[in-house]
Amino acid sequence: MSLEDTFLVVGIGASAGGIEALQGFFQGVPAELDAAFVVATHLNPERESLLHEVLARFTSRPVSVAVHDSPVESGHVYVLPEGATLTTAQGRLVLTATVGRGEVKPVDLLLASLATDFAERSVGVVLSGGDGDGTLGVKAIKEHGGITMAQAPDGFGPRHPSMPDTAISTGFIDFALPAERMGARLLDMMHAADALERTGIASREAEQSRADLLGHIYKLLRGQLGHDFSGYKTKTFVRRVERRMQVHDMRSMDEYLALLRTDAQEVHALFRDLLISVTSFFRDAAAFEALAASVIPRLFEHKGADDVVRLWVPGCATGEEVYSIAIVVREYMDALSAPPKVQLFATDIDDSALSVARAARYPEALMTSVSAERRERFFTADGDAYVVAREVRDLCIFSPHSLIRDPPFSRIDLVSCRNLLIYFGADVQSQVIPIFHYALRPGGFLFLGSAENVSLFDDLFESLEKRHRIFRRRSDSTRNLRLPVGPARGAGGYAAVMSPRRTDVPGTGLRQLVDQQVLDRFAPAHVVANRDGDVVYYSSRTGKYLEPPAGAPTRHLMTMARKDIRLDLRTCFRACVESGRASSREGVMVELEDGRIQVLTLHIEALQGGDAADSLYIVLFVDQGVVQSRGDAIDHLGRGGADGSQVEHELRETRDRLQSMVEEYETSLEELKASNEELVSVNEELQSTNEELEASKEELQSVNEELHTVNGELHGKIDALDRANSDLINLFDSTNVATVFLDRGLVIRSYTPAVATVFNIRGSDRGRPITDLSTQLLIPTLPEDIDKVFRYHAPIERRTTSEDGRRHYLLRVAPYQASDAQVDGVVVTFLDITSLTRSEARQRMLIAELQHRTRNLLTIVESIVRRTVKGSQGLDELSVRLGALSRVQGLVGSQSGESIDLSDMLRLELEAHPVPAGKVSIEGPAVPLSYDVAQTLCMALHELTTNAVKYGALRNDGGGTLAVTWRLIGESEETLSLTWKESGVAIANREVGKGFGRELIEQALAFSLRARPSWQLEEDGVRYVLDMPMNNRGVHY
Repeated sequence: MSLEDTFLVVGIGASAGGIEALQGFFQGVPAELDAAFVVATHLNPERESLLHEVLARFTSRPVSVAVHDSPVESGHVYVLPEGATLTTAQGRLVLTATVGRGEVKPVDLLLASLATDFAERSVGVVLSGGDGDGTLGVKAIKEHGGITMAQAPDGFGPRHPSMPDTAISTGFIDFALPAERMGARLLDMMHAADALERTGIASREAEQSRADLLGHIYKLLRGQLGHDFSGYKTKTFVRRVERRMQVHDMRSMDEYLALLRTDAQEVHALFRDLLISVTSFFRDAAAFEALAASVIPRLFEHKGADDVVRLWVPGCATGEEVYSIAIVVREYMDALSAPPKVQLFATDIDDSALSVARAARYPEALMTSVSAERRERFFTADGDAYVVAREVRDLCIFSPHSLIRDPPFSRIDLVSCRNLLIYFGADVQSQVIPIFHYALRPGGFLFLGSAENVSLFDDLFESLEKRHRIFRRRSDSTRNLRLPVGPARGAGGYAAVMSPRRTDVPGTGLRQLVDQQVLDRFAPAHVVANRDGDVVYYSSRTGKYLEPPAGAPTRHLMTMARKDIRLDLRTCFRACVESGRASSREGVMVELEDGRIQVLTLHIEALQGGDAADSLYIVLFVDQGVVQSRGDAIDHLGRGGADGSQVEHELRETRDRLQSMVEEYETSLEELKASNEELVSVNEELQSTNEELEASKEELQSVNEELHTVNGELHGKIDALDRANSDLINLFDSTNVATVFLDRGLVIRSYTPAVATVFNIRGSDRGRPITDLSTQLLIPTLPEDIDKVFRYHAPIERRTTSEDGRRHYLLRVAPYQASDAQVDGVVVTFLDITSLTRSEARQRMLIAELQHRTRNLLTIVESIVRRTVKGSQGLDELSVRLGALSRVQGLVGSQSGESIDLSDMLRLELEAHPVPAGKVSIEGPAVPLSYDVAQTLCMALHELTTNAVKYGALRNDGGGTLAVTWRLIGESEETLSLTWKESGVAIANREVGKGFGRELIEQALAFSLRARPSWQLEEDGVRYVLDMPMNNRGVHY
């Protein structure tokens, strides 16, 4: 990648403490860095973000809020707005509104989209934050060849290191740097990329040197990690090496080789980069549909509950392909009444990738290729991630395994190796595909990626679905396969065995024609075989000595040799292989088809010019004479040894053969003993491993129990928090106290519903300053009061009223203390005291009224005392009159209203005297009287009643009667007319004297109540009439 051709797209993720980290990052970005920057932070969806304004202070580049479908341009900074997630597609920004308040990982979503959209141009930066957001995003960028960075401690944080620390712990981070150094490091990498292109590492002149350097790197990886990458595709391998060179700002491969030799961590880093591959669920959906339709049903044919279906997924990476196949299998199993047991072996050489696969937890961003039905059926939502269901996980067995180095699985029904062979060279592919053939059952299936094929191995596999790369194992293959039992010997070992060696032939000259004709006509029959006895070349005319056996075709020399020469051929061949020298055997007889005998000499020697590791041997069948009958052949051999030497020769050869067989037997026995010891050792190791696994299982069970306990406690705390939150919400909804919580900037944090009676507030006003809201209260000093509370940490109370004066409130401003006892805001309370204020005003009025009444009462008492003393009346008379006044006061205290009814007052006075029954009649409407009027009128009625008891109609020895009536007369000004009439009383003296009672009636009532009293003596009694206006200031009706 060149700076002249492309620009970088830098995705930046931050959360808590991110402002300081972003400040350090942008202040450290060089002006000449050709890049676009996309910033994603954790935002409150209900609060407007001003991050773009803050970042504009730290960089000269234009900073703007991201707009949907706008292009990503170099030199610009784009900021995620609130209430949305930000991704990219085809070089343009994509905004998606967030739904609900569930957990969202905006940084993972952004970085994953950058990886897909910009590949090697993408850069992932993880800054300060309080969770693991960004971890899966940097993994995606690494998979696509991009650069990853995480913040290391410096002057700009991280204040919350959880996000960068989690990303670093995955091993996918290229640079752990302080925020202000990241921009300069990116620029250095771009310069290093330019230098690599200019120096031309891959130039033709450097090809040989590069091959040597790569050989050393292969050797280092094999020596330190035990994995051989010599079969890896050269271009892919070089690209990964050059990327590591850019990370370390190196200009030559020699420098990088020196680093590998001294830094073991870099060897592991290169190893991880080589293992990174792109994987996803149901990659190439059409191929999985073909697999489900054409292969899966055949795997379960004729199998019941006691049978086992075995599947193998080598190179499983993080498990997406494994679980995709397991889901397809699970769907088919659900339709069976008695499905067989399924074992899905998933292997890889990357332990960290296997850990991810075992966890079976994948972010929502990686679930786009999984249908909604499968997501609901086979996954469990966990925040913004999904966990594979247990019924699918139980089918899968994850294990570390090297496809090239370790022995393969066997009796497999289906091998799925998709998009792994594309990373291997032709030699390793030639080694791996026969291994798949060996691992599969007869008729088993092979599932490859869309860019992979087995066209060079038509004798091993036949095509079932050519378009979707589904193949079936042939059962008639003649290849003799060699399986890996230890570390691979190199790129040439296995392929050389699988294909015949061929020597380059010179040009078509005269000598070539002569040699070819001599070989064809006069050379003995011969074959070329490897050290295992497999024939790799046949000459003509070998039919007399070799014949194909019954059964499956084979190329093994000893199996095809005729039985007469088999023993001699085996002995001679083994002698040549073990000694390395030529070996011959003369006088060997072979019986032909017609029963005649051919005597021949066997001659075996190593073929010159071959590799010692892959030696080939030429076997010559040299005829001795013509074909003879058996008797002639025996006579011929007998004449040659008439003196017994021939017999001795045969005995010696037989003895040698026997000795050879004995040695071979002893050697085999020693090998079996060694194998037995190794098996015993392996068994002990397996027992030890089993014990460790049992211990681990117990530990896991203990941890699981602890996790269950902790989970239960956590659920309890969550329930308690939910209840507390519900209680708080209900408290807010039920209270009538208007309370609002403000931070130091007077920004509204929360409030009770009653605040709506004080301010014009809505739910969207959270996050706004309270000074922006309008109110009908007179609170001009509220900002000053809040400032005093922040300064002195003491509450302030004051009263305030509404603009129309109808409502009254008690305003209280108190400090808001956080969990660390620091004042982090204020609590403003508005208590409605309108009723209290009105009660206080009424109380003041009642006190004034009480004082007024008390003064009037004392005046009346004073008048009674004076008149009683002046008239020389006794103390008893004073007590009686004060008693009458007391009864009125008692009647006043018993009334709930503000007036006394005339009839109640009259009855109370009459009941206080011993009045005979049937002498009194009372009649009149209800007339309410004020307290002042009642006190004066009561004294007058008391005097009238006392006189009637002593001298008038109510005497015990008389027969008089009393009739009291009253009525209201007039319309514009009502008048109370009360008539007191005593009858049946003889009045001796027609002129009645004026005592205290009459004086009270005629003077006090006229003065105080503007009443008009009148007396009239009649023949049988007396009549008293009192007319009193009702609109008097002391009367209430």
